[in-house]
Order: sequence, then C-alpha cells, then structure tokens
Amino acid sequence: MADEILSRVADGIATVTLNRPERRNAMNTALLQGLAACLDDLDARADVRVVVVRGAGPAFCSGMDLREMGQRTRAADPESGVTAILERVERSRHPTIAMLHGDAIAGGCELALHCDLRIAAEPARLGMPLARIGLIVPFPLLQKLVEIIGSAHTRELLFTAEPLGARRAYEIGMVHRVVPPSEIEAATYALAGDIAANAPLSLAGIKASLLRAVSLRERVDHADLDELARRAHLSADAAEGRRAMLEKRRPVFRGE
Repeated sequence: MADEILSRVADGIATVTLNRPERRNAMNTALLQGLAACLDDLDARADVRVVVVRGAGPAFCSGMDLREMGQRTRAADPESGVTAILERVERSRHPTIAMLHGDAIAGGCELALHCDLRIAAEPARLGMPLARIGLIVPFPLLQKLVEIIGSAHTRELLFTAEPLGARRAYEIGMVHRVVPPSEIEAATYALAGDIAANAPLSLAGIKASLLRAVSLRERVDHADLDELARRAHLSADAAEGRRAMLEKRRPVFRGE
C-alpha cells in the first residue's frame, strides 16, 4: 500500500488515514490508488465492521492535487480515476464514517459525501469551488450532491463556489453531527463503536440494500455532460484557474 494511505484495525473499527499532510491531503494518483487498494483489503477482512476515513494534519482533504492535475491536462480524461475511486468508497462492504476535523474541499468534499456518515468539527468547512478554477463537477459526483443535499442547495453550493461552515452543512443535511474540535475524535469513534457492536450480517445487508436503492442513477446517460466537463478541464480558463489558486490570486477568466 502507498505511503499516502495508512490503515489500522482495532475492535472491529478500521481507520483509513489520508497521509499527505504537507499537501493538505490533496489527491494525487498514489493516494487514490492506495485508497482503492486499502478498501479492497478491508472488504476481505472478517474482523472489520465499520471504516473511519480521516486526514493527517490540519485538513481532511483539499481536493485534487492541482500540480499533478496541470500535468495531465491533455489526457483524454483529465480526472481519470477519481470518480471511479470515490464510487469505490461508496461501495465499501462496510459502513463508512468521514471524520472531518478540518476542511473538506472539492474532491475532499465528495470523498466525505461518498462515505455513509459524516461528523464535522465546528471549524471545518465543506466546499465545491470548481467554478473558481474553471471546472465542472463530473456528473456522477453531482448526482451524489443532489442525493445528499437536494437540488436547491446543490445549485447554491456550485454556483457561488463558497465553502460552508460545519453548522450550515449540518442544517442542510450535509453532515450528521457537529462537535467541538476537542471532541471530534471521541465522537467519531463512539459512533463507530456503536455501529461495530451491531450484527455483521445486518450491517452488510443494510449497506447492500442502500446501494441497490440508489443504483438507478447509474443508468442515466451523461456522455454529453462528460464532454462538457472534459472541454472545460482542457480550457485556457481552467489552466488560469489552477495557476491562480496555486499563486493565491484572483483568476482572470476569458471564457475560452
């Protein structure tokens, strides 16, 4: 397993840690591949009943690694792998809990949403600022947003590109619980312990039933929307947006 992902199991609870604190746990290829491999391993283990996903350092996850993304701008699928791996997180055989001690932005927000449950510390923010860097959210990930917070809140979140504080995220159903920062770890593992104490066959059956209940969304054709997202990703505006984000300045978009 890649060094970008750490994993341990104790008392039926698996902890998966995104381990790029110096990059605010930005998702690069190694982290994404390591996450998928880790979930494959945990799915095969009989001693795991629930999975906690967390980040090392001050952030949960800042989204995709913009430097690596910039090097892939001419790829046929500039976001190759991330959507499939987030969907792999959702398909984990075990219930999953995202522990949001810090910010969950863009792909990091989607990672949290693809977990079954989310607990946030009060200072944490969740956001999808893709419009600020000239990108379009992949359609399967937009479906997840609509499923969790509804169409109205999804519109506000994506059109404004403004992050939400943990309390606001709780109000719209984006997170299940909000606690003080000093209590985030205890609250998360107390919830994980409550889940792990339940019958394994029940947990697995409930998870499988929930996945079946939302499976119809996979039949929606979105090839034309994927092409729109691909074109946006390869645009001059997207390149400018990435540069501006890395340089911590306001981008100058030209619609091209």
